[in-house]
Amino acid sequence: MSAADSQLPTVVWAYRRTGKFAFHVLTGALESDPRTASAPIVFANGVTAVVAAVREALANTTHPVLVGWSFYSPDAAEMTAELHAVRAALANEPGHARVVHVVGGVHATAEPLATLQSGFDLVAIGEGEHLVRDLVLALAHGEDPRAQPGIASLRTDGTLQKNGRAERIALDDFPPFGPAHARFGPIEITRGCIYACRFCQTPYFAGANFRHRSVANVRQWVRYLVGRGFRDLRFLTPTSLSYGTQTAEPDLAAVEALLAGVREDIGPERRLWFGTFPSEVRPEHVTPASLQLLRRWVSNKALIVGGQSGSDRVLASSMRGHDAATVERAVALCVEHGFVPHVDFLLGLPGEDDTDVAATLALMDRLVERGAKVHGHTFLPLPGTPFQKAPAGALTADVRRRLRNLASKGQLYGQWEQQEVTAQAMVAQRAPKAAKRPNATP
Repeated sequence: MSAADSQLPTVVWAYRRTGKFAFHVLTGALESDPRTASAPIVFANGVTAVVAAVREALANTTHPVLVGWSFYSPDAAEMTAELHAVRAALANEPGHARVVHVVGGVHATAEPLATLQSGFDLVAIGEGEHLVRDLVLALAHGEDPRAQPGIASLRTDGTLQKNGRAERIALDDFPPFGPAHARFGPIEITRGCIYACRFCQTPYFAGANFRHRSVANVRQWVRYLVGRGFRDLRFLTPTSLSYGTQTAEPDLAAVEALLAGVREDIGPERRLWFGTFPSEVRPEHVTPASLQLLRRWVSNKALIVGGQSGSDRVLASSMRGHDAATVERAVALCVEHGFVPHVDFLLGLPGEDDTDVAATLALMDRLVERGAKVHGHTFLPLPGTPFQKAPAGALTADVRRRLRNLASKGQLYGQWEQQEVTAQAMVAQRAPKAAKRPNATP
């Protein structure tokens, strides 16, 4: 349906790689509600595309245009610059006052005031499935979008107005992507996380409990994807072997019910990915029983294991919930059962001293000798986490040399060098000065 045929506002997603799966989910939320299913949706990648989509909607309808943004904290400065470019391009466009820019996701939820001061009209606090429907309907009915539950905005005096947090959803109530618009992605099987790792935004955004999509619902969407010709099935979860449980103890019967059911639906020729990106494994969940289960059903030969540090002191202060010996044991078991472990390490964590760094590097060396690969990251002080005010992760020249040596042998990969630069930029931007928003919608 075209924008001219709909009585609903046109929705333009500022569609970038890092936020695309969020937009697929929000698209599915609009598609699956009869009240919003006819909303015109445009996926606009980049400033030029966003401007063109908004101009077309303004020219063809008298309805509002909702421009949606979503990004992670490291991308905030870049995406804010894109917002400013879009606003500048549309400043003299007839009807530009009908354009509403809303931003959601973990960064905006954690930093609503700074995000609004940077130029966005609205911030969506929390999960977006219900909220995006409410916004579209409010704009269609001429209601004030700032009054919707879960929306934050600036008052005329520049102070923050928050209308609580958006309603948390049951995953079964929403599609995992936007099927009517052919926008697909991994099926989210678990949202929220009981592990309160102090560097991670997930439990502070989506809740410190697990919400699982049921096996029946997962299989419904798997069969849909098979019908569309998909040959690779992936799942989104903060910790794959926590599927079906509400505690720190895995429920392997629930995991097997999921994997066995999916394998039945996809047959032996299609590939089932589990315990690899984007669904890592916690090291304490790696046991002979869990590995035998995975070998029975999954296609991947690699497992992503969250290690983070070789220092027990740093692991404890980060609230990881395991020690370094558990990581080493998990790697040995993976190799024994025919998997290649890829172990995540987070360098430059708050409070690290030379002894902690040495322990981490020594553990990396031992793991690669066993056949593991290391996925290196540099600590980012992410908004909304207990470590948000910590110094940027920083690496010494010796650490860089050691990491580059591992990388040259094919034993380490990752964006750790770029993340060190990003961490410094994030700290520099922590206290943005309040300023008049450029070309802001009244």
